[in-house]
Amino acid sequence: MDFQVVVLAGGFSKTLVPLVSKEVPKALLPVANRPVLSYVLELLEQNNLKDLIVVVESESAALLIGGWISSAYVDRLHVEVAAVPEEIGTAGALRAIDHHLTASDILVVSGDLVCDVPPGVVAATHRRHDAVVTAMLCSNPVSGSTESGSSGVKDKAKKRYNIIGLDPTKQFLLHVAAGVEVEKDVRVQKSILRAVGQMDIRADLMDAHMYAFKRSVLQEVLNQKEAFQSLRRDVLPYLVRSQLRSELLLNGVQSEENGNDKDASQNPKIVLSQLLANASTPSFHELHALGPNGFSLSPRKTHKCCVYIASNSNYCVRLNTIQAFSDINRDVIGDASHLSGYSFSAQNNIIDPSAVLGSKTTVGPQCMLGEGSQMGDKCSVKKSVIGRHCRIGSNVKIVNSIVMNHVTIGDGCSIQGSVVCSNVQLLERVVLKDCQVGAGFVVTAGSEHKGESLAKKEK
Repeated sequence: MDFQVVVLAGGFSKTLVPLVSKEVPKALLPVANRPVLSYVLELLEQNNLKDLIVVVESESAALLIGGWISSAYVDRLHVEVAAVPEEIGTAGALRAIDHHLTASDILVVSGDLVCDVPPGVVAATHRRHDAVVTAMLCSNPVSGSTESGSSGVKDKAKKRYNIIGLDPTKQFLLHVAAGVEVEKDVRVQKSILRAVGQMDIRADLMDAHMYAFKRSVLQEVLNQKEAFQSLRRDVLPYLVRSQLRSELLLNGVQSEENGNDKDASQNPKIVLSQLLANASTPSFHELHALGPNGFSLSPRKTHKCCVYIASNSNYCVRLNTIQAFSDINRDVIGDASHLSGYSFSAQNNIIDPSAVLGSKTTVGPQCMLGEGSQMGDKCSVKKSVIGRHCRIGSNVKIVNSIVMNHVTIGDGCSIQGSVVCSNVQLLERVVLKDCQVGAGFVVTAGSEHKGESLAKKEK
């Protein structure tokens, strides 16, 4: 396939502080004791997509990620690591590497995606329809890890949804609104309904941030719309809107949009309850093929925005919140263990042969204990990941938690629902519940913390 693959690996994501630090950019955060970026790279490798551009925000993050890739994937992948400025967004990142993009189609994947959907199916859908963009959609995660999910803190704000409008064949993307607060009604422009006649409105699908783009159209939009920062919030909705604009004009209906995107929100709108009754006109799919008189239209007059909807049995979650970090770690050693790359023991856990367990210490199912780690007597570990070379005392309880590498935990500590980053020291009898402890932090003996974020002040 003549596809160029671009992996957007991010940088030092502010939403993931204190998990990320100057030494650990987002792409190197561990999922089941290996960097999250490795899941996308291996998915691409399995699909024989081995020539990649990995885009990283900031030179320092690019050095760290590039160093890891070159040692972990030597002789396996050909990777060019491109550093771009921080906080320019996903569209900005592609704009910054514009000169590298030469193939007729570009496959763009987020480096924080943990997923078992083969990218080849998205590429094939894109080619089959000769689309300008094909987006992969998947079911919203059941747990707390929605795209705008809380960070381990109970979020009392309104739940945000992605509102997706599909044609009846579920192949074409007709309407997209990212992160919308929904009460009772979804509002859709009348002009869209006139164009398509019938639309399937979905609020249960997540944009997985795996896209196939026609390069020429992508570059044209990025160059013309310099204010666009996000693929999901700016580029994709714009392509969907302009697709409909061309449809409206082809079907002899005067478009209510005047090309000025700011005015689109003021247009007359119609509510969902009325929308569902409006199913009499031909489907959007047919409108693509036929003009107002039933004659075939030249395909160049319109462009198509397509979707590939992953099956409910597929695993597909982005690591873009602290809650998602915890959920994905638990899933990959639990129900989605096929993604881990490890073979599990008869007890349904992974204990490295070099790890040492004291007497009467139990490591339950759906747990992982990394190489060289040592645990004292009478410890209990349940549904948790423990990294490499940790030193854990006696009578320690670890439940539903992630402990990274080189962590020291004193006797009698209790850790529940928490993330403990590398090189942390918990002195004896510390109690953590629903906390995040940043790299290198020392937690005072006998202290109790609930729902806190503990971290060194960045210098």
